[in-house]
Amino acid sequence: MTKKLRLALLQMNIKAGYPENNLAKLKSLLEQAIQAEEKPDVVMFPEMWNTGYALTEIHQLADVNGEATIAFLSAFSKQHGIYIIGGSIAEARDGGVYNTIYAFDREGNRIGDYSKIHLFRLMEEEKYLQAGEKLGQLVIEGEQAGMMICYDIRFPELARTLALDGAKLLFVPAEWPNPRLHHWRTLLTARAIENQMYVIACNRMGTSGDTTFFGHSLVIDPWGEIVAEAGEEETILWADIDLDLVGEVRGRIPVFEDRRPQHYTTN
Repeated sequence: MTKKLRLALLQMNIKAGYPENNLAKLKSLLEQAIQAEEKPDVVMFPEMWNTGYALTEIHQLADVNGEATIAFLSAFSKQHGIYIIGGSIAEARDGGVYNTIYAFDREGNRIGDYSKIHLFRLMEEEKYLQAGEKLGQLVIEGEQAGMMICYDIRFPELARTLALDGAKLLFVPAEWPNPRLHHWRTLLTARAIENQMYVIACNRMGTSGDTTFFGHSLVIDPWGEIVAEAGEEETILWADIDLDLVGEVRGRIPVFEDRRPQHYTTN
């Protein structure tokens, strides 16, 4: 029996500093997604969809312990029988603010969370946010999956660690800006090819201050072939994937069996 999943990636504009506006936009796109002729199995959002990068105000804007986000997404996933990879939000906890993903199964149970490990100094994230300390792991339809956020894709060690632990899918919410579209597409494709996994990346679009975002959300298969790619507009990117392809690719080119990690360190 094949394991096929229908994905819906909500490529949306984000108004920095206005969580209520962003939630209204998200709800509108969610309703569009679940009213589609064929309902999605998995819905995913961009990075920091609740606040955007309003970093100077982030402590006041962040969702305390993620409570409001968790309550809403849990109820929505249960009502509609879908998985939700909740993009990421600014979450206030333990005296700091974290960039955190929450994921839910078809019954509304929280099945995973991940706080961004690598903070992007070009946007001064390290001055306002706390770095996460654990891997982002979850199970979807009985299969291992992983989560990373935006800048994390520049660190192949993280994706490889998730793959070595069995991940067949990698979810990547992002706010990846112009002009680095080539980096975005190349890095995501590399993570898919080298780890022989699906990479599912949801980027924002629109403008925030002096920064523009190009969208181009992507679904890439374990061969590195693009299954679906959005343009720069606000949209829902749809894709159908077959998880059995992961095993087929890993069987044909046995990268993991041929690893020689004893030789991967320098003296």
